[in-house]
Amino acid sequence: MELHVTGHTFELPEFRVLLRHALPRFVEGVVAPVAVFYLALLVLGQTGAVAVAVLWVFGGIAYRLVRRGPVPGTLLLAALGVSARAVLALGTGNPKLFFLQPTLGTLLVGAVFLASVPLGRPMAQKVATDLVPLPDAFLAHDRVRRFFLRVSLLWALVFFANAVFSLWLLWHESLETFLWLRTSAVGLAWVAAGAVSLLGFRRIVDRVGGEIAVPV
Repeated sequence: MELHVTGHTFELPEFRVLLRHALPRFVEGVVAPVAVFYLALLVLGQTGAVAVAVLWVFGGIAYRLVRRGPVPGTLLLAALGVSARAVLALGTGNPKLFFLQPTLGTLLVGAVFLASVPLGRPMAQKVATDLVPLPDAFLAHDRVRRFFLRVSLLWALVFFANAVFSLWLLWHESLETFLWLRTSAVGLAWVAAGAVSLLGFRRIVDRVGGEIAVPV
């Protein structure tokens, strides 16, 4: 799929290319830490599980440094976050507090997505342009702006639902139930919202591309 604008070509990567790019990061940052924490919880107990979670993140950083590879900014932020959460959980003796901060962070992200809509600066557009370089003529189109506004509302709903569900699980269920139910539910919600967003984006590229395309 290509969009030609003022002598330049914008090509939306195929879904399998996007998936191949995003899946390892999702596994490393979302799935693996939960799996590691749960396995450590079974073997080492709550304190050991928190310590292993911290070692997992910092081990990922050390691995990249040893191989002289770039350390993603998201991994550095995760290291800071997991350290603060570990101090809070171990200092209070309540391991559930290890998961409270990211849940409140999810609530804040949802609020940012929601607030971006009436401001006319949809956060979904910012995320999309960070991932894929998009031509200014494409972004300026009314249909494109309306699309990103709707997608921002969709993701605000996803983040709010995620946070509310996570908080309910955190205080009403065991830590083991919280880990697996939350991970499964959040994963399904993200996959569904991501599929809707990507399919809608491909559709808007098809529609708008013909209106603003010029010969190159």
